Formats: sequence, C-alpha cells, structure tokens
Amino acid sequence: MATKKKGAANNNKQPENFSKYIKTFWKIYIVGVLMAVFFFLFASWGLFGHMPTFEELENPESNVATEIISSDGETLGKFYTQNRTPVKFADLPQNLVDALTSTEDERYYDHSGIDARGTMRAVVFLGRDGGASTITQQLAKNLFHGEGSKNLIMRIIQKAKEWVIATRLEKQYTKDEILAMYLNTVDFVNQAVGIRSAAKIYFGKEPKNLTVEESAVIVGMLTNPSRFNPKSHPDRSKYRRDIVFHQLAKNDFITEEEKKALQAKPIELHYSPETHNEGIATYFREYLREFMGKWVKDNPKEDGTEYNIYKDGLKIYVTIDSRMQKYAEEAVQEHLANLQEQFFIDNKNNKNAPFRNISQEETKRIMERAAKNSDRWRMMKAEEKSDEEIRKSFDVKTKMRIFTWKGEKDTIMTPMDSIRYYKNFLQTGMMSMRPQTGHVMAWVGGIDYKYFQYDHVAQGARQVGSTFKPFVYATAIEQLHISPCDSINDSPYTMPKGKFGIEQPWSPKNSDGKYKGMIPYSEALANSVNTASAKLMERVGPKTVVDLTHRLGITSNIPEQPAIALGAVDVTVSEMVAAYSTFANQGLYIKPIVITRIEDKNGVVLYQPVAKPVEVFNKDIAYTVIKLLEGVTQSGSGRRLRFGKINTEVYKRITGHPYQFSNPIAGKTGTTQNQSDGWFIGMVPDLATGVWVGNDDRAAHFRSITYGQGATMALPIWALYMKKCYNNADLVVSDKDFERPENLTIDVDCKEKKETEVDSTAVKQIDLSEF
Repeated sequence: MATKKKGAANNNKQPENFSKYIKTFWKIYIVGVLMAVFFFLFASWGLFGHMPTFEELENPESNVATEIISSDGETLGKFYTQNRTPVKFADLPQNLVDALTSTEDERYYDHSGIDARGTMRAVVFLGRDGGASTITQQLAKNLFHGEGSKNLIMRIIQKAKEWVIATRLEKQYTKDEILAMYLNTVDFVNQAVGIRSAAKIYFGKEPKNLTVEESAVIVGMLTNPSRFNPKSHPDRSKYRRDIVFHQLAKNDFITEEEKKALQAKPIELHYSPETHNEGIATYFREYLREFMGKWVKDNPKEDGTEYNIYKDGLKIYVTIDSRMQKYAEEAVQEHLANLQEQFFIDNKNNKNAPFRNISQEETKRIMERAAKNSDRWRMMKAEEKSDEEIRKSFDVKTKMRIFTWKGEKDTIMTPMDSIRYYKNFLQTGMMSMRPQTGHVMAWVGGIDYKYFQYDHVAQGARQVGSTFKPFVYATAIEQLHISPCDSINDSPYTMPKGKFGIEQPWSPKNSDGKYKGMIPYSEALANSVNTASAKLMERVGPKTVVDLTHRLGITSNIPEQPAIALGAVDVTVSEMVAAYSTFANQGLYIKPIVITRIEDKNGVVLYQPVAKPVEVFNKDIAYTVIKLLEGVTQSGSGRRLRFGKINTEVYKRITGHPYQFSNPIAGKTGTTQNQSDGWFIGMVPDLATGVWVGNDDRAAHFRSITYGQGATMALPIWALYMKKCYNNADLVVSDKDFERPENLTIDVDCKEKKETEVDSTAVKQIDLSEF
C-alpha cells in the first residue's frame, strides 16, 4: 500500500510540473515577441541610427550622372561620381525582369517586402540554402546604408532596418517601380552603376534591347559583380549565367530545351567603357564640362544651392550630331594617320626633329617649357623635389605607354625623349556648324584626348593665313563697292614707311614670286594673290577690316596693321567658322550654339538658349563673297576638290582622292609662313566646316609647301568628312546652289573663262604643289 501511495503522489505532481514548463515557454515566447516588436519599433523610430523619412523615401538620394544627349538622341558621354542614369520599368525588357525575379526573388510579386518562407529557410539552414533578402530589401540596403557590417550585432540591426525600410518602400511604390529602382542602384563595376550603364558598357546597347542571354549575364553578376564580371572573369560569369537559365526554366519562363541551347552559347560582349578619355566628342565634352562649371554658378537651384553636374542627374541636350561627329573623327584619323607618315619621312635626316630653322637654345627653351608643364614635373614638385632632381629624372629611361596611329604601344624611353616624340605629331582643330541656326554639328579638338588634351577648336588660336583674305574683300565690297568682275593690277607693290603707322616699307610678294598683271578680283582671291589683298588693305585701311572681324564675332586681338591682309593674325577655329557662316547666312552672324536645352532629373527645363542673329552686312555683299569663294574651289587653291584621279605614287598623302565634288562649294585654303599652319574652310548652303592642321609648336613643320599647305594638310579632312555626310541621306546636307538675293545689285556673273579639262590621260602633268 505504501508503494501505491507513493506512485499516486507522483502522479498528482506531474500536471503541476508540466504547467510550469508551459508557463515558462509562454513567458519566453511573449518576452521574445515583445523584444522583437520593440526591436523593430526602436529601429523604425531611429534609435539605432537614422531612418529615412517619408520625403527621403519619396526622393531617395543617389548619385545620378549628368547625361550629354546628341541632337539625334545618342548619349555622347556623362559627368559622374557614379556612372548612373536611371531608367523606368517600361524601358526594361521582360526577359530581364523574368531573369531577375526567378534568380533573386521567386516570390517577389507575392510578398510585401519580407519573404517569410525565405526567412524561415535562412534561419533553419543558417543561410546555407540561400539568403532571405528580397529585392525590396536589397534596394533598401543599396539606398540607405550600403554594404553590411562585419560586426554581428550591427549586422542584425542593419537587417532590422532593411525590413522596416522594405515594408515602407512596398507601401510607397509599386512592384514595378521597386524593381526598376533596384536595378538602377546596383554597381556593376567598370564604371557601370545601374542597369543602363551596365547595358551600354558591357553590350553597347540600351537596356530595352538586351537579349535573354545578355540579361542573364547581368543578373548573374548581382551576387558579386566583381567576382562574376564577364570582362574580368568570363568563366565565372558563364557559370552564373547558366544558373540564371536554370532558374528561368524552373519558373517556366523557358523550356528545358531552350535552357540547354542557351547554356551552350558563349558570352558575347561588346565592351564599351564610358570614360572621359574615351568615346566620341571627347574634346567637346571637356569644353562642355567647363561651360557647366560656370553655368551652375549663374543658375542656382530654388534654394540657392548650386547644381552638382556629377550627382544631380541633369540632361544636357546638345547640337552635336553623333553621326556627323563620328564622320569628322574618322576623317581626321584617315588623313592625319597617313600624313603623319610623310612628316616622319620629311624629318628622317633632321637632327633637330621635329623642329626646323631654330637654334639649339630655342629648342632647349621649348623642351624645358614642355617638361615644366608635364604631370611628372607637377607631381615631383608636389613631393618637394628640387628642380635639379626633377630635370635628372627626365633623362632616366622608364617604361611607358605611348600613342601611335596604330594603337597604344608599350616602350622604354626617357621622359625627355617622349616629349620630343609627341612634338612630332600633327594636330587638328575641326568644327562644323549650320549657318542658319548656329548649331554646332561636329567638334574635333585634337587627335586623341587621352594623350593630347589641348583643344584646338576653342582654346588654340593659330595664324589663319589666307583664310583671312575674304574679310578684306568683304570690307572692300562694302566700302568701295567693287565687284568680283572688276580688275586689279597684280604687280610688285610697296607700302611706304609711315603708312598706317608701319615702321618700315612693306613689300608683300606672291607665294610663287610671279605677277600676272591685270586680273579680276575673282581670280585674285581664287589664287590667293597677296598683292591684291595688300592693295585693297591700303584702300580700306586696317581699322575698317578689324572692325568688320569684330562684327563677325572674332574676339581675338587683331592689330591694326596692313600685314593682317595676308593673315598674320591668330584666331580660333570656332571663331573662323562662325565668321565664314555669316556669308552663307546672307550676312547674319549667329554665335555658335552647342546646347539646345538643359533639364533637371525630373525633366524640368532649366536653360534653353535662343539664337540672336546680328546683321553684319546685307545679302548682296554676303552673296558676292560666296561667289568669290566658289571661285576658289572651281579654279583656285581649292580646285583639287573637283579632280578625278591623280598620280597616287607621287601624291599618295592626298588622302581620299579622287574627291570629284560637282556641287557648289564656297571655300578658302590658308597656309602660313614656314608651313606651320594649314587651313581649309568650306561651305555648302546649310553647312560650314573649318579645319586647321599643324604641330603644337610652330617650330615643328613640313620642310616644303608640297605637304605643308592648307590644300594638303587640311582640305582632305574636309573632303572626307563631306563625302561621309553626303553618303548618309538622313543628314540632309545640301548639294544645291547658294540662295541668290532678288534684285542683286552687284555684278557677280563675270564672263566665264574656258576651263582646261583634266582627264586621266593628263594626270601626270598636274602639279599639286602649285596650289
């Protein structure tokens, strides 16, 4: 009986003990739940650090690149801290959306920011069977705190904040908006921040044009963009891409057969890095950067702060046409790569190459100045090295990568030798604009921005030579009422000492040393007769000519001296093209325009310039100058534009021949003393283009006029460019006559002289060095 009682007593105690455990469990559970609730409340209240406000969720801060958009809708380049240009969901292809949700968040459209199943799985398997972060959580992390902390406690706090922010984002935005925002925030490395930059840099296309294979590569990078980068690690990238295909098949977006076919394909990149030194219109983009630096100071935001062109996502719509810009750059490369070979040949036996006719002392000054302007000198100076130490370093051979027309080349040379090497290269400045609107269509400031950063369009004023003469003729037509059909005596001429303040008698000579007697003004300008320009200068006076150039928008300092009649003045390419455009625009000058409008990231127009035409002279005078300039390309120094075949063995550096233009072209060549500068400015009714070619240092030049004249150095670039433009019918470049004013009061219809026909049988008799 005692044993039985003992057992009975034990049975009576069991319910009491079990109840205790249940109570303990519920206490722990409730406390845990309360702790979790308060933990998330504290996080949402900002006790663990700043939480985004409603306004911040509505307008999350992010570095958005400023985009430069061409007149034909292409992106020329960007200014950025992070190369990010947001896109809307409508601009994403469905295959990218399917790949993203299948791989990163299969239940994306079923949860409200937190995936409960995924979270439980992550907890149970300690993250070994995949993470728990939804796309919304990843967006929250990217927008508001970035990479996770390595400290466990801080990581838990960050995860809680992600959950809170994710749920708020889900209330604030649609699923499609969140998905697009997420793709816009991902750093895909190689300066590709956001889906648009990634699509452009890795595949050379807009996101909406991505194929399923390309979308899979991009989605595959999301786990670790550096580790699974298709440029740096193609094998790893393919492995991840194939996993994306597996997920697409698993979620029934593609069939098993399609999956296998896709996995068998290699990754095909069209890698196009977007940096300031690469791409098209590099010199123009740098000019625009400087312009915007001033613009933001003059055009503040409503709150008085300045726009940040690297972060505020402005859109700058420019006048540049990407096709014409490409044609201009191609023309420069085709001709100067060819002409550069001749320059090296010319200097083969020149011990002071590339310099000619200067002393060793002058050479030393040029080289010393170049050394002091180099990055090497500046960096060593910043390290407080003495001038003597720095100079010695310029004579020590070192490994370097140099520019060549056949691509970059690794070599070993002294820094001083590299300076001399780069002094050999012919440079260019080229600008093309529409005379009637002032819109600049193409801008080439040099041959390679990475190695030569001086802009020869807007920065580099160079001596213009005979391209200045039309200004003298325009002044004479306006002041003296002469016509192209009137005659002038081409004969030896001397302007006496004291005339217009000159200190010595001035006796200009023609380039060939010959004189033709009485000739019409049309022939005088066509053949760039110096005596005719000098005699006209004496009649109108230097001041009148200088005043006209200022009315034509030329701001360069031009001395009121008679010698300017022959072009002894320095003017920029942009100013010369705008001035010449006035003739094609019936006497109306329009300052070059490069921006059509600037918008903020929301599409609000902030700036929209308006052309302001200024009448410089009447239509009759403008048209008369045009007819004079047409004579240059018909029978004068630009007549090779009309030629058929030439002896290419003798003149193999005349790139792109035969040109065989038959349409009206008004133009003028220019060549300066010692062949330091070669010019050609050519116009058709709706397009004016100017080209300058020469070395950075005027002491470096061709040894003879054959290759050192404007017709050889600059004209071929113009011709190649125009050929390309004419071959693209979408550009609508005119090949018609210039518009003739009604009731023209000036006689321009001079009696035509019989022109000598040039055919292929007479080719060997053509001497291009004469013009």
